Amino acid sequence: MPLTEADVQPQLTRRRPGQSSLTTPRDEKDRVTILSGTEKGFTLGTPICLTVPNEDQRPHDYGEMDFYPRPSHADYTYLEKYGIKAGSGGGRSSARESIGRVAASAIAEKYLKTAYGIEIVAFVCSVGHVSMVPFDDMNGAFLEDPGKEKEWMDSWKSWWNVLHSVTRADVDANEVRCPDAKTAQAMRERIVKAKGALDSIGGTVVCVIRNLPTGLGEPCFDKLEAKLAHAMLSIPATKSFEIGSGLAGTTIPGHIHNDSFSAGSNGKLVTETNFSGGIQGGISNGMDVYFKVGFKSVATISQDQATAQYDGTSGVLAAKGRHDPCVLPRAVPIVESMATLAVME
Repeated sequence: MPLTEADVQPQLTRRRPGQSSLTTPRDEKDRVTILSGTEKGFTLGTPICLTVPNEDQRPHDYGEMDFYPRPSHADYTYLEKYGIKAGSGGGRSSARESIGRVAASAIAEKYLKTAYGIEIVAFVCSVGHVSMVPFDDMNGAFLEDPGKEKEWMDSWKSWWNVLHSVTRADVDANEVRCPDAKTAQAMRERIVKAKGALDSIGGTVVCVIRNLPTGLGEPCFDKLEAKLAHAMLSIPATKSFEIGSGLAGTTIPGHIHNDSFSAGSNGKLVTETNFSGGIQGGISNGMDVYFKVGFKSVATISQDQATAQYDGTSGVLAAKGRHDPCVLPRAVPIVESMATLAVME
């Protein structure tokens, strides 16, 4: 397969720190080099080794972490499990480790696109209470109001149309990586507010997988949504995973939520609606697969926090370092990458 650094670099550039005023000021270029596994621009069928240097690290910023476990971080649990922890940052619990996932998945993504035409696009759907889609207005409670069913269904159909057509160019049109410009501006303001308060804020990323063949996924333990959930919840700072209609689907009556079949143009069946999110019985049905991933507010903030030292002594942790006030803009390519690896597997 043709493969050069130019195939890998775009996703690394989208993930890299220091790319805008909404992210950490740590300025890593994250330039990738292919060390082995290719020759004259083609893969050899041997293991592919990629390297990305760290150029703007500051291990001295983490001195106080020798005494304090950071609240809601992995310092304490890693020390309890292994009896030792990284002293110059989060180590394997740091989002920095995701760079390897993104680099490797770019190779898998090229294969999936070339061989099957599979497209994977993620975008920021919400930041705090600012949401691109009013999911709360799209749940079953809306149906209790007589005469609202058509309006409600039109909202879902509009959402499915967005998922079917959104591109990475649409997503990257602003630094928040939300394809709706008006919502993106409100999200930006919310992130700036958190940053100004030396605080952080979380939100959600939605991902859609298009042109996925039917039949992917196994019964019982290796259902496609289970593999995707496993992949997504392995990403640092993730807190939730919803497939298709997600939690909103728990409030929608079955006669509406059921996805009726009709004849497709390719001789296979398609569904008239897509509350299932392209997966039924744990197996892909040929429709767009879509899911939503929740990210918590970044654990490491620049505010002083009352907590305890490792020996139990009360104290105040004054965290240093350069951290994202919101991980969502940089999480987009990571979600895409993990979706790619799950599908490739």
